[in-house]
Amino acid sequence: MSQTFPKPNLTPLSFQRIETEHQIRRAEEFYNNLNRRRTVRDFSDEEIPLEIIEKAILTAGTAPSGANMQPWRFIVVKDKKTKRRIREAAEREEYESYHGRMSEKWLRRLATLGTDEHKPFLEIAPFLIVVFRINSITEDGETEPTYYSQESVGIAVGMLLAALHNAGLATLTHTPSPMKFLQEILKRPKTEIPFVLIPVGYPATDAKVPDIRRKSLSEIMQIV
Repeated sequence: MSQTFPKPNLTPLSFQRIETEHQIRRAEEFYNNLNRRRTVRDFSDEEIPLEIIEKAILTAGTAPSGANMQPWRFIVVKDKKTKRRIREAAEREEYESYHGRMSEKWLRRLATLGTDEHKPFLEIAPFLIVVFRINSITEDGETEPTYYSQESVGIAVGMLLAALHNAGLATLTHTPSPMKFLQEILKRPKTEIPFVLIPVGYPATDAKVPDIRRKSLSEIMQIV
């Protein structure tokens, strides 16, 4: 017996066509802006408007998602006591990682970036955005998995980072492993899995970053 599914409710696409010359210029300007984006570990504690964070998260929420389930939750942490608890828990996990969990090859890679188990930026940055991946939903008493949630949340995080950089803020993608402590500290349900922890703010006036290079176009693109 075949099932009957609801028909899609379609609406006209709102799309702005841009002249080719303008397209190229916008693409170049956007690249030049994002090419200045760097992962920052030296933050200022200077306050930033919450409205910028809200708009950036709204931007992230426009990301495509599997079956349009939008399987993301963005928890914005400003409370100093909560940030301290997060830092302490993260540093405990990171200590274990740097002193036994990570392979020698992994540690060698990280050594060139100057990272270690100390994470003061988790308290200094004015905001922490903790992104959770929703792995299932319950509607009308029935539980259903979210489809392609890992890919969907990854795309949303990329758009969030771009939006924050575009607004003139610095970020860091921090993924201590395991991250279950974020679920516990922030009192999130079991269906929300920690995905990434992002400190946000202005860089410190004396901030420094590793001297690295990005791969060239020929190294990352092929035309077939």
